[in-house]
Amino acid sequence: MEHNISQSSPIGIFDSGIGGLTVAKAVMDALPGEDIIYFGDSARVPYGIKSQETVRIYSNQIARFLLNKGVKMIIIACNTASAAAHDSVQALAGEVPVLNVIESGTKAAIRSGKKHIGVIGTLATIGSGAYEKSLKNADQTITVKSNACPLLVPLAEEGWIDNEVTRKTIEIYLSPFKNNGVEALILGCTHYPLFKQSIQDFFEGKELDLIDSAESVAKSAKKRLDKLHLLNYANKPGTLTCFVSDRPQRFNELAERFLGREPESIIVESLRDFEDELTVGRMKIAEFAE
Repeated sequence: MEHNISQSSPIGIFDSGIGGLTVAKAVMDALPGEDIIYFGDSARVPYGIKSQETVRIYSNQIARFLLNKGVKMIIIACNTASAAAHDSVQALAGEVPVLNVIESGTKAAIRSGKKHIGVIGTLATIGSGAYEKSLKNADQTITVKSNACPLLVPLAEEGWIDNEVTRKTIEIYLSPFKNNGVEALILGCTHYPLFKQSIQDFFEGKELDLIDSAESVAKSAKKRLDKLHLLNYANKPGTLTCFVSDRPQRFNELAERFLGREPESIIVESLRDFEDELTVGRMKIAEFAE
């Protein structure tokens, strides 16, 4: 698939829902002049309970949508899709670079020079072993310890970022990392950057690098676009256009919480025009995962 892209072309970011807006925020902070098109697959969230085949189908469908918008880069903000669909999305994108949060988080952990790495994420991400595989592939001498923190997702969406319940939940989930030799901790879920300060407070007094995959992928995006001479040097702030496959209740409130500001525009977009024959067959079985 051929695409005509330039410095002024937008960056595409997608996630299974709205958590990936933390990635969009990190990209906006790192690249304030870039236009961003964000797609949150809110009609079919969560991806973690679905098969890898279905996640690939959904991801490819969204990638076609973003490529049709003329993006110059695709960032997979969803950890599940990062593990299951990076290669298939890159195959669709051709020369358009595709980045993902797992690879970027891994590279940041390797650059830290730490040999004992902790990973926290959803049950699906930790169960897949995706970060451990990626870290071990990069450096066999690294020791990886992981723990699922599923309650942090609903706490983030409820806005309970720093209260007694949240602090106790973090204490329960992260206590195993306090005395097990872990030197760096990867925040392996797009919701978790909201808890960065609370996590740092919990580890007060312990020398520990917190690795935010959102910040890591934003830095990787800037480096890659610079290398490809595709950075937007226009002297104006970039725009953010949000597309969702369904508009859930409280979407504006949640989006503002993850993004740190109110989105300029939110558009509900059907992806039926971007299905392939395999997708259509799967959809007849899955009925859009409803």
